Order: sequence, then structure tokens, then C-alpha cells
Amino acid sequence: MLEESVTYPPSGNYPLYLTAKHYWQPAFEANSSDPAALTLLFLHAASFHKETWMPTLEALFALASSKGSPVKIREAWCLDCPNHGASGQLNGTTLLQPEFNNCTFSHERYAQAVYRFLSVGPKEGAPVDFRQRNLVGIGHSQGGVAITILQAIVPSFPFSSLILVEPFLSPAGSNHLHRLRELLVKGAYERRDMWPNREVAMQGLKRRSRTTKWDPRILGIFVVTSLNIAGTYLGVTLACSRDQEAAMYRDPDGTTKPTETLHRYCRAHPVHLILGGIASNSPKRVHEAITDGPFTSVTTMEGVGHLIVQEAPDRLGKAMYDALTMNVRGHSKL
Repeated sequence: MLEESVTYPPSGNYPLYLTAKHYWQPAFEANSSDPAALTLLFLHAASFHKETWMPTLEALFALASSKGSPVKIREAWCLDCPNHGASGQLNGTTLLQPEFNNCTFSHERYAQAVYRFLSVGPKEGAPVDFRQRNLVGIGHSQGGVAITILQAIVPSFPFSSLILVEPFLSPAGSNHLHRLRELLVKGAYERRDMWPNREVAMQGLKRRSRTTKWDPRILGIFVVTSLNIAGTYLGVTLACSRDQEAAMYRDPDGTTKPTETLHRYCRAHPVHLILGGIASNSPKRVHEAITDGPFTSVTTMEGVGHLIVQEAPDRLGKAMYDALTMNVRGHSKL
């Protein structure tokens, strides 16, 4: 799998750095002249980073490049939320300014950042004109919320389909997530955020209950890409600060308002929902409410919880491939 990094600096219209990774396989270059070939856009969950998608991408790419595959992929793009990952490090000083220092980085701001990234055209030095691509949006948890909100920002980008992985959405109302939100904020502030070096961090994370279920590749990627050299402390710290992570959980409207957009989008485009069989984060009532939506498909992955991307990336890649295959077959029948 090939990759390249892209960074857009702040501009007069947007105050934050935006970072992304572009992934593809040499075999996909044969699809570059096919307007139906897919450009996949991946958005991560709170507390993670764009590179957390790499193992899932490897599994998906392997299936899509196999002989006889009906799914034609052109490329994939994975973005950092501006207060996470490499973007979080670059934006550290700006995020302390009055516009952001009250820790109100909402899901809507996440979506606005993605919209800004997609809007940077070739005339401004962008390598891709996304308005000319056949886009599929893929989001996990808060990333699923952001990719949904993005569909309501105009002028819109031509997303042909969405895949939502454990989206942090509650059609049944925000009250069902009140207790969970409190626990997530508490967890963000209480978890360790500094280590003497990456080796010590790795050993500690291997013993931590939340991360023992992660795929080893995910844990290795996390230690490399989600830990930065601390400024005043001789060690490493989380790229996404405790305050910024908690801000995503506190967003009062992010879990409910986008459900209207989602229902409208579902009526016109294929939307696939992938859930964990273990209700480790979202209460059962929330799972039940969201699965009542008009989705093209609902896949439940047994034996994993909310962190499907981290716990079962290979199986997730297969589930995504199946969803994309369903899109191709459904379109061919029209």
C-alpha cells in the first residue's frame, strides 16, 4: 500500500492546519480514468487519528484488488480532526486561543474542517479535485457524525454512499447518551497522558484494559502517530489533549441534530451501518433506535464492541468491501 502526506496551512478563511494521508495501490492506477472508480474518505473517532484506518484499508484494498472484484477503488483519503493527531500538534497554539479555549470543538467543526479540506482545489495546489470524484464517506463514532453533517453543508460534494461504523448518533434523543457522555468525559481526564518515552508508553498501553483488545498493529501505529514530544516535559504526550477529547463528548447537539440529515440522505443514497455485537459504549436503546433507520444494510460484528476499527480491522475491511459490492450490484440493477 502506497501513501503520501498532505498538509494545508491556515488561510484567511480557515484558521487551522489540516492534515491527511492519501493511500492507494499500484493496481488502482488502472482505475484512474474510470469515473465510477471510488475515492474513499475516512474520518476517525474521538481520541484517535487518521492512521488508525491503515489495517482496515489493507484488508479492504486486498479484496478490491483481487481477481474478479466488482469494486473499483481509485484511492482513499484519511483525515485528522483538527484537534487530533498531526493536526492537533500543529494546531496546539491556535487551539488555546479564545475561539477554541473554552473547549467547544464540536462535531460540526469537525465536519467544517473536512469541507475545507475537500474545497481546496487544484488552483490552490491541491492534488485532487474532489468534486470530480465518486466519493464514499466512511466514519467511525464521532467521524460518523461528522461525515453525516458534511452532507448538509452547501454547496455539497457528490458523495454517492456512506458507511457508518458505530456512529455516535442517537435518534432516540440525547438523554439516552447523558450518562455515557459523563463517563467518556471522566475517562478522558483520568487516563494517563504522559510517558517518559514511546517504549514505556507501549508497555503501559499493552496492560491497560481499554487497549488490550486492540489489534497489535493498531497499538503500534497509535504509539508512533498519537504521541508527540512534550514541550516542557522530557517525554511524550497525547497529540489530542484531554480538554480537546472531552470537548467532542460534550457537544450537546452532535448526537441528535444530524439524524435528520441522515434520514434525508438515506432516501436518496445507499447508507450502510456497521455495529459491534457488544454494546460496550452506546446503550442498547441507542443501538435499537439507530438500526430502525432506512439503511441499505445493517451489519453486526459479533465479539467486538464500539472500537471495531481498533479491535477487528480485518473483519471490518471485509464488511466494508461487502457494502461496496452491494452498491455495485444494486446500481447495475437500476
